[in-house]
Amino acid sequence: MRRPSAILGTFVFLFVAPGFVAGVVPRWLTHWKFQPALLNIVLLRWLGVALLLIGAAIVLDSFAQFALQGLGTPAPVLPTRHLVITGLYRYVRNPMYVGVAAAIFGQALLFESRDLLIYGLLVWLAFHLFVHFYEEPTLRKTFGEEYDAFCREVPRWIPRLRRAPSSLSAKHG
Repeated sequence: MRRPSAILGTFVFLFVAPGFVAGVVPRWLTHWKFQPALLNIVLLRWLGVALLLIGAAIVLDSFAQFALQGLGTPAPVLPTRHLVITGLYRYVRNPMYVGVAAAIFGQALLFESRDLLIYGLLVWLAFHLFVHFYEEPTLRKTFGEEYDAFCREVPRWIPRLRRAPSSLSAKHG
């Protein structure tokens, strides 16, 4: 896939997948109406804003890495040509999913929505099952030892505090 096609495909997928999961469904569940602050702690609302903004930034950065470095899209039907191990992928293997979940949990705190919190937990479980049973086996088959080395150096869900060794990304800059 050429870079312009990868950018366009990634942009479209951004609105179709995370846009629906972290935007449309939370809107349906909360109508984006504020409820009283959780436990009457207004600070939790600000934590929700921070999670939402950080999550959105993580998703945007991750999508950009797929188009610019991977020369493909996050959509399984139009995968990347190269294993994406640059940017936030040096800290956690699945920043895109972490970002989407953070955006959902941020909205749950912002709007004080138990329904959205439960939805966020279900989305996280779906991400975990998808990664474990489909994505990781597919990447291992496609990229072999390069992916295995990536898995050894970078955690799946909880970001490491320091980036993966530069030897891991020597091919990818």
